[in-house]
Amino acid sequence: MSVTVRDRDFSKGAIWRLTLSQALPLMLAQLVQLLYNVVDRIYIGHMDGGDSIALTGVGLTFPVITFIVAFAALFGMGGVPLFSMANGSGDKSRAEKIMGCSCFMLLAGAAVLTVSGYLFCRPILYLLGASDSSYPYAADYLRIYMAGTVFSMLTTGLNSYISAQGFPKTGMFTTIIGAVLNMLLDPLFIFVFGLGIKGAALATVISQIVSAVWIMRFLVLKAPIGLKRQNIHFDSRLAGNICKLGTSNFVMQGTACFVQAACNSTLQTYGGDLYVGIMTVLNSVRDVFFLPISGLVNGSQPIMGYNYGAKKYDRVKQSIRFNTLAGAVYTVSAWLLIVIFPQFWFRIFSSDSAILGPGVDAIKLYFFGFVFMSFQFAGQSTFQALGAAGRAIFFSLLRKVIIVIPLTLILPRLGMGVKGVFIAEPISNMVGGLASYITMRLTVYNKLNDDSKE
Repeated sequence: MSVTVRDRDFSKGAIWRLTLSQALPLMLAQLVQLLYNVVDRIYIGHMDGGDSIALTGVGLTFPVITFIVAFAALFGMGGVPLFSMANGSGDKSRAEKIMGCSCFMLLAGAAVLTVSGYLFCRPILYLLGASDSSYPYAADYLRIYMAGTVFSMLTTGLNSYISAQGFPKTGMFTTIIGAVLNMLLDPLFIFVFGLGIKGAALATVISQIVSAVWIMRFLVLKAPIGLKRQNIHFDSRLAGNICKLGTSNFVMQGTACFVQAACNSTLQTYGGDLYVGIMTVLNSVRDVFFLPISGLVNGSQPIMGYNYGAKKYDRVKQSIRFNTLAGAVYTVSAWLLIVIFPQFWFRIFSSDSAILGPGVDAIKLYFFGFVFMSFQFAGQSTFQALGAAGRAIFFSLLRKVIIVIPLTLILPRLGMGVKGVFIAEPISNMVGGLASYITMRLTVYNKLNDDSKE
C-alpha cells in the first residue's frame, strides 16, 4: 500500500500516538538487531557447565566488533544523505555513483580491517584486557568473526540504501533473516556439533553472509537505483563528502569502542577475568533496556522535525515533553526491575554461580543513575531532529569520552577498585544527561517559546 500525504502529515493528531506509531516499528527492527548480538552471549554464557570464562572471552571482542561497525557507518551510512538528495533531484546517475563509491570504501575498509585483525589479534586482545585464561576463547571467536568482516560491513553499510529507496520492509528483512538464522545455528554449532565458541562465531559469519547476499541481490537486480559494477570504484571527491557526513555516526560508534576497551582493561587489572565477564553481562542487560527508549526518541525525531519545519512550535514542545516524561517513567521502571530482580538478568546470560554474588552488587551500582539517560536521550534527540547535530555529537562525547573514560581509569586508582569502574557509569549519566537536557531547555526549547510569539 502506498503512503499518502495524510499518513505523512505529523502536524495533526495526538503527539503521543504519532510518536508510538513511529517508534514501535523501530523498536521491532532494533529488537531483531539486538537479538543478533545478544543470542551469542546467552548461549556462550551457558557453555562448559556455566563457566563464565568463555563469556569473558567474547566480551573482550566487543570493542573490535564495535570498531568495525563504526567504519561501516562511516563509509556506508555517510553516503545515504548524498544518495537521497541525488535521488530526490532526479539525478539517478549521480546516485548510482555515490552508492558505488560507498560500496568500494566498504570493501577496501573491510580488507584493511581483516588483515589488521589477523596480524595484531594477540596484542589487541591483551591490550583490551585478555588474560592467559580468556585469550584462547577471545582469539577463537575473533579469528573466525574477522573472516566475515566484509559481509558484516556490506550488510551494515548498504542496507540503508534499500530503505532510502522506499523499501523499508526489505531493509528490515535483511536484519530479520540474519538474526533468525543466527539463533537457529548457534545451538546447533555450539552444542550439537560441539564447536563451542568457534561455533558461535561461525554461526554469526554464516548469518552475515546470507544477509549480505540478500542485500546485494536486491541492489543489483531489483532496486530502482541499482548497484552497478562500473560504479564500484574510488572517487576522491565523493569519498570526502561521504566521510564528512558519516563522521557523526563514526564518532558515536567509535567512542563506544574506547569506553568498552577502557572498562575491560581496567577490570582485568583490578578484578581479573571474573569482572570482565560481569561487564559483558552488564553491557548485554544495558543493550536490552536501552532499546525501548532509543526507539522512542528515534521515532519522535521525524515528528519534531516536521512540525519545526511547519512552524508548529507548540507541537515540537509537546513532543519534547512527551519524550522526557515517557523516558523518565520507563527508565525508573526499568531500574526497579533491575534492582528487584538482579539475579534474573544474570542467569539469562550465565549459569556460573561464581558470577552472581559480585555481579548483583555490580549491576545495582552500574544502573543506579539509569533515569538520567532519559534526559540524555531527550536532549540529544531534540538537537538531532532540529538540525543541531554538532551539539548532539558533543553531548555524546561529553558523557562517553570526557566523563566515563577518565573516571573509569581514575576512580579504581583512588582506592575504589572495580567499584570505581561500575560507579563511573551513573556519574556520567547524571552529569552528561543533565548537561544535555538543561542546555536543550535553555537554548532550543526557550527559542521555541520566542518563535511561537512571532
